Amino acid sequence: MSTHDQRPARPEDIDEICAGLPETELGTSWGDRPTWKVPRGAKGKGFLLYRAPGPTAIDPETGEPYEDLVVVTTPTEVEKHALVEDDTNPFFTIEHFRRHSAVLVQQSRLGEITRAELAEILTEAWAAKAPKRLVREHFGE
Repeated sequence: MSTHDQRPARPEDIDEICAGLPETELGTSWGDRPTWKVPRGAKGKGFLLYRAPGPTAIDPETGEPYEDLVVVTTPTEVEKHALVEDDTNPFFTIEHFRRHSAVLVQQSRLGEITRAELAEILTEAWAAKAPKRLVREHFGE
C-alpha cells in the first residue's frame, strides 16, 4: 500500500475510487440524485448516492439538514452495524434507513478515515450490487 492510500480520505476520492471499479457509471436515481451504479446501462444498480438534504437527516448540533451526505450500500446488516457502531469512523444511520443495508457519511468527515479504508468500503458496496461474474473477475477468483 502506498502512502497515498494512508492519507486522510477526501470527498473527491469518492468519484476517483468509484470510477476505478469495473463497469461503473455515474447516473441518477431518486429523481435527480447523482448515483454511482454497476453495471453500466439500464440494469445498473446504485451502490453510492449523493443524498439531497432533507428532514430525515438532521445535524443534532445545528438542527439543520445535513448538506453533504453520501449513502453507501453495505453487503449486509452485519457490515452496516460494524461501521455504525465503531466510534473511530464517521459512518452513521438514521431511522429512514432502518431496513436498508446502507450507511451515511458526511463528505466533510471523510478525513477521519484513510483513503485505503474508504476504497475498501466503496469496493464492498460495489461488490454488493455488481453482477457475480464481475465480482469474481475483479477479485481474481
